[in-house]
Amino acid sequence: MARMKFLCDSDRCIECNACVTACKNEHEVPWGINRRRVVTIGDGKPGERSISMACMHCTDAPCAAVCPVACFYGTEDGLVLHDKDLCIGCGYCFYACPFGAPQYPRVGNFGGRGKMDKCTYCAGGPQQDNSAVEYMQYGSNRIAEGKLPLCAEMCSTKALLAGDGEIIASIYKERVQQRGYGSGAWGWRTAYREELPA
Repeated sequence: MARMKFLCDSDRCIECNACVTACKNEHEVPWGINRRRVVTIGDGKPGERSISMACMHCTDAPCAAVCPVACFYGTEDGLVLHDKDLCIGCGYCFYACPFGAPQYPRVGNFGGRGKMDKCTYCAGGPQQDNSAVEYMQYGSNRIAEGKLPLCAEMCSTKALLAGDGEIIASIYKERVQQRGYGSGAWGWRTAYREELPA
């Protein structure tokens, strides 16, 4: 069975935030929660890189390991989803996740934060596929419709890839072989044939 993954090619990401906007609109994500965000490293300095971040659907997910009510579960595709009906809002998953994926609608103490929300890879939740209840709690279930996550489909530079992990790895490998690897292998210098000061 295919293991679904995300991959963000930092050499192609232009920090347009189309992935963030697509996710918020598709799932009607509550105000204050971003299931996906763009992180820029070295902002304004030579070598600046932007990366689109969300839940990475880990093989051995730390959020699932620390959840006291076991609201996280894995799918056959390797996705890590959660059951909001079981969530008690304790925040353990928030502190355990190295990617900052689990988020809460409110700031507060144990149980006062509300139900945790995170990227579902557009796969919904434990309710019946494409039901009104599932949409209300988790948003659109594009995977059940045979589609990929909207964030990856809306990426104008195709920096954000989603799908079978092996296929994504081969696409990235092909890109690296074509453009080379390392500093300056792709970007402004290659695209516009201009020399930037070191």
